[in-house]
Amino acid sequence: MAGEHPVVDALAPRPVVETTVVHEGRVFDLRSDVVDLGDGGRVTREYLDHPGAVAIVALDADERVLLLRQYRHPVRRELWEVPAGLLDVVGEDGRVAAARELAEEADLRAARWDVLVDYFTTPGGSNEALRVFLARDLSPVPDDERFAREAEELDIELRWVPLDEAVSAVLGGALHNPSAVVGILAAATSRAGGWASLRPADAPWPERRGG
Repeated sequence: MAGEHPVVDALAPRPVVETTVVHEGRVFDLRSDVVDLGDGGRVTREYLDHPGAVAIVALDADERVLLLRQYRHPVRRELWEVPAGLLDVVGEDGRVAAARELAEEADLRAARWDVLVDYFTTPGGSNEALRVFLARDLSPVPDDERFAREAEELDIELRWVPLDEAVSAVLGGALHNPSAVVGILAAATSRAGGWASLRPADAPWPERRGG
């Protein structure tokens, strides 16, 4: 309606009176902030201070999306996911990180990269920002350059699934990994619009920590 503000998330930080690292972890920290909400008073909020991550919807020439099955201990389940990984190298470009993860987890390279969608994974309890890339024009990583997987990644199972079938799996409640859910639905929506919504791989990403 005329006169209404556009529906755009806005940076609007409240004053942090005190901040404490409650626990320093290997991947992320648990932080406690005392926040001044003005008329709402001062409140204490605990959250995960996270470096951020990238995920990849790899789409082949037959419009099949690559899914991989991996054990996730916090939920005690093997989940079908898209390739993804942490932004744990300071200052590393998001597309470079995504290319590394695609090679390490799926033994694939992509000649074409675009941004599908950006989101916060759990904004009520974490500052993790995640960017989902669309990777196309795929080719295999040579055997002598492939990454040696370990831990949970050792038993990864890869499967190519038609994009429409993947959408049905999401909407039917069969898939639960957030990057897969968001990425698959974003890819299907963008494809329906002739891929007009895609952004360049180096599109600004101010939501990324330090971005």
